[in-house]
Amino acid sequence: MTAATTPTTGTLADRFYATGLRNQWHPVVPSHFVAPGGMRRVRALGEDWLLFRRADGRLHMLADRCPHRGARLSLGRHLGDRVACWYHGVEVDGTGTVTSVPGLPGCALEGKQLVTSPPVREVGGAVLAYFGDALHPEPCELTLPEPLTDPGTDAFLCYAEWETPWRYAVENLLDPMHGQFLHHESHTMGEGDTTAKFRIRETDRGYFFEKTDQRGVNFDWVELCRTGVDWVDLSIPYPPSAGPGGPFGIVGMVCPVDERRTGVFFWRYRHVTDWRRDSWRFLYRTLIEERHWHVLEQDRVMLEAMPYDADTAENLYQHDLGVVRLRRLYRAEAEKQAAALTAAGHA
Repeated sequence: MTAATTPTTGTLADRFYATGLRNQWHPVVPSHFVAPGGMRRVRALGEDWLLFRRADGRLHMLADRCPHRGARLSLGRHLGDRVACWYHGVEVDGTGTVTSVPGLPGCALEGKQLVTSPPVREVGGAVLAYFGDALHPEPCELTLPEPLTDPGTDAFLCYAEWETPWRYAVENLLDPMHGQFLHHESHTMGEGDTTAKFRIRETDRGYFFEKTDQRGVNFDWVELCRTGVDWVDLSIPYPPSAGPGGPFGIVGMVCPVDERRTGVFFWRYRHVTDWRRDSWRFLYRTLIEERHWHVLEQDRVMLEAMPYDADTAENLYQHDLGVVRLRRLYRAEAEKQAAALTAAGHA
């Protein structure tokens, strides 16, 4: 993306492409970022939000903007089931409704839902929120990744923030061949051939991008899934010394913080139960986790060093079919959403 198409100077479609698609769910932060009775300011899809949790654990999300004068609600006081703005004391509950204006009881603001309050869900230790536009305020259907809901699967969430556009983080996962080179010295990623041919295999929820001549050796395939939330699934073969459970799986999601920063969510999982689960968790915490953070660091360093407009001056080849397919999909969706809003007068 060039300077002429940044969110500040470009079209509405450019803004969505740069800061994240609307009308779907996105991960925001790990659940533990907001303790019971606590609140936290977060940024997602280029906008500021407030997460606050009641003492009973129920979580709410509000636009970080008081409906009175626009002050940050995140600077205010947590009152249990509502937040009071520090500036003039205006109180807003978890639905975004003004419940009290202390300076003028009975004020017309009271009882009005004036603050955006996205629906939220928590899964696998992460907060997911639905970001709809003016034409789609109600949340779309959400089907969660099977490894995060299957009782026979055990997963660990790893979270980090990278100074890179969200699209580059997803493209990195749709590029299996980089594992053979960037991660060659890391853990089990050095196996297999350094040459390969790939194909795209469409599914009813997205598509596979996979090697046609190698399977079960390295990072040989990845599936993009669009089930109300976008996520990827991939598998890394593991030796018997890594404990029970067979291949090591990864579910990945990203949060477009803004046009230049991304929150990455990686659930590392294996299909294990009973004593095998305990063995897997012990090995992961004592041996495997450090190695996989090392792999993520390699991805971070590479992506953060890429120019923001790297995708405007490329020379792609057959291994990049998965990336090209992804870009076309996201660009088309951004243009579709922008066109609908413009036609309805909401641009």
